Amino acid sequence: MSIEKFGKYEAARILGARALQIAMNAPLLIKLKKEDLEKVKYDALKIAEIEFKSGVLPISIKRPFPKKKDEELKRIKEKISNKKIEGIESGEEEEIAKEGEIMKLVNPEEEMEEEENEKGLEE
Repeated sequence: MSIEKFGKYEAARILGARALQIAMNAPLLIKLKKEDLEKVKYDALKIAEIEFKSGVLPISIKRPFPKKKDEELKRIKEKISNKKIEGIESGEEEEIAKEGEIMKLVNPEEEMEEEENEKGLEE
């Protein structure tokens, strides 16, 4: 069994859950001598900590992975090209917010006209 690295909150959650089980007379997963139990004063949290450090607890943490941005952007671009998003007409500028990502849709002809206007103002 491989020992995973846990964050401090994950470790605290695991220790608390196991200590509660031990306090409610769950069987210990490690054989401890009576002397060792007397050293920790039969404290359920200390026993849970010993079990946790030895790596015998059958508790795991499931961490969800974030979605890949490339796939999400590809899906959004596909929707735009198919004009599935309502309210977008050719030549119209819209901002679409999707899961924190903002994409600006601009008609390329309008963009070129704006650049030409800006150049004319600078001269």
